[in-house]
Amino acid sequence: MSQNNNNKTEKILIIGPSWVGDMVMAQSLFKVLVERYPGATIDVMAPNWSKSLLERMPEVSGALEMPLGHGQLQIGLRKKLGRSLKSNAYTQAYVLPNSLKSALVPFFAKIPKRIGYIGELRWGLLNDARKLHKKQLTKTVQRFVALAMEKGTVPTEWPYPRLEIDSNLVQTAVVKHQLTTERPILAICPGAEYGPAKRWPESHCAAVAKEKIQQGWQVWIFGSEKDQQVGQEIQQLTGEHCEDLTGKTSMAEALDLMSLAQVVVSNDSGLMHVAAALDKPVVALYGSSDPKFTPPLHDEAKILTLNLECSPCFKRECPLGHLDCLNNLTPDMVLALLPDEA
Repeated sequence: MSQNNNNKTEKILIIGPSWVGDMVMAQSLFKVLVERYPGATIDVMAPNWSKSLLERMPEVSGALEMPLGHGQLQIGLRKKLGRSLKSNAYTQAYVLPNSLKSALVPFFAKIPKRIGYIGELRWGLLNDARKLHKKQLTKTVQRFVALAMEKGTVPTEWPYPRLEIDSNLVQTAVVKHQLTTERPILAICPGAEYGPAKRWPESHCAAVAKEKIQQGWQVWIFGSEKDQQVGQEIQQLTGEHCEDLTGKTSMAEALDLMSLAQVVVSNDSGLMHVAAALDKPVVALYGSSDPKFTPPLHDEAKILTLNLECSPCFKRECPLGHLDCLNNLTPDMVLALLPDEA
């Protein structure tokens, strides 16, 4: 992608997404902006949980906390927040969510160039409003990257997200959680915040885990507090032979510990995108969602989907009640894609 020869140093504000996977994919946009505007300062405003992700993206100069909750308009507070940013003298803003409220802060900050998709009636708030052509921009990452390009441009390539890891922080997390790295590590990410129609059955996860443990591997289970029940079920099914980290690590610790894995098995979830951005080989399992829309951005990623007539349905729960798209995706199919040795 060609660079902009303008000598003016750009100060860019990104209004970031609220989902882990989307934030990871947004790094491709940050990389393109750095290439297009050498020396640019890029600040990202997003929920506080994203700080550890953003700190591991070298393109990001600063992580600004979005103090207002998801779904809350609170126009007065957004106006106050926007005005507080005026002294930063941003030259551009990129608004990645499509909601009306997400475009308010850059508007009140009076940032000269405000770029995003038309979304939720945002004509007056964005002065470079783009129409989202979903049939041309078929991938989420494509849609992000296209915002850094001239209107109507359909990007056909983009840099992959890559998170930078500090080995000292990794070792600190290993010691804190009393882990060992003497045996190869399979990371399993069994959760999916969107809903159960994206979750591979716990019994299937356990079957894969037991086989790898028998082969001399160790299995680490990753997830948030919401995934603790799933993690506990897998633990019980494997005779307590996994390291269940669900709900026990911070986001930062999860990133650092996952960087030690030889391979990652994951549902279509935020942690799947994290694993790919950590340059890990990923086996990605798709049920109700579409791998063409949100694939893991890694050349060695292996995608498993059954391509049933009823999928992808994009539902939180199986509307037919059978979840065949994931139940019939067997442990043997996954094990066939995993290395026997690290």
